[in-house]
Amino acid sequence: MKLLRRQFLHLAAGAAALPAVSRIARAQTYPSRPVRIIVGAPSGGGADITARLMGQWLSERLGQPFVIENRPGAGTNIGTEFVVHALPDGYTLLWITLANAVNATLYDKLPFNFVRDIVPVAGVIQAPFILEVHPSVPAKTVPEFIAYAKANPGRINMGSGGSGTPQHVSGELLKMLAGIDMVHVPYRGEAPAVADLLGGQIQVLFGSLPASIEHIRAGKLRALAVTTTRRLEVLPDTPALSEFVPGYEANGLLGVGAPTGTPPAIVNRLNKEIAAGLSDPKLKDRIDELGNIAYPLSPAEFGRLIVDETEKWAKVIRAANIKAE
Repeated sequence: MKLLRRQFLHLAAGAAALPAVSRIARAQTYPSRPVRIIVGAPSGGGADITARLMGQWLSERLGQPFVIENRPGAGTNIGTEFVVHALPDGYTLLWITLANAVNATLYDKLPFNFVRDIVPVAGVIQAPFILEVHPSVPAKTVPEFIAYAKANPGRINMGSGGSGTPQHVSGELLKMLAGIDMVHVPYRGEAPAVADLLGGQIQVLFGSLPASIEHIRAGKLRALAVTTTRRLEVLPDTPALSEFVPGYEANGLLGVGAPTGTPPAIVNRLNKEIAAGLSDPKLKDRIDELGNIAYPLSPAEFGRLIVDETEKWAKVIRAANIKAE
């Protein structure tokens, strides 16, 4: 993955070299019309919910609508490619998710290079996943679940938002580390996977908290563990998976990107306003309520995180021989 790092550093250096006067002028007039934030997943999932929170904040803050536009398909690649080919003027943005880092390895022939073609704007949220099961599963703890899975190899259906999605690779990491066998059932997005988990058609899901937390609170789903290395304030009684499976950690990354060539002044303006939102008590409380963690990062910091996550999940994808459908 050295090439990824070289590409990132090269792009960062090139952006910094643009004329300062032009950067300032563009930042002062931006935005002068509605901005689209492209979400490469269906409405109702965790990525969509959090994108709408940030879109509402930016709309109120900057005086122009930041409209969420869902373009699902191909594991977020359809939405990403749309942004790659958009004008680099700051009016078409990408809601970046962990899937973007995963897809760099999952797909052999993407029509774009994510690190080269999308400039990181801002880190927004660190999104833990939650190991959740249908109440019919006779396991109330992680050790009980692992024992149940070992006693029933190939009989537990594990849903996800699609092959190679963050939910899928998070489950594959558990299978590798715990030595269990579950049948992967891919869906076209997280929302339909949650619906089938509620209906008992699948038994387990590594879901995002925004999409599942109300069902957990209502007792319709059972939370066994969170995927962070420590417990979350929003679910203090739910242990971290790493308490039982050493070395386990899986967090979604959520942030904003733009087509390469977007003026640095606009990138920096957006970064500043997003950071302001993440420090606003009202928005931060809403993020916390959903079980997510406000995670403001500079463009450079966010770019490095994307490269690191790409390298981490490449190892899991290759070890599990995951193929894009």
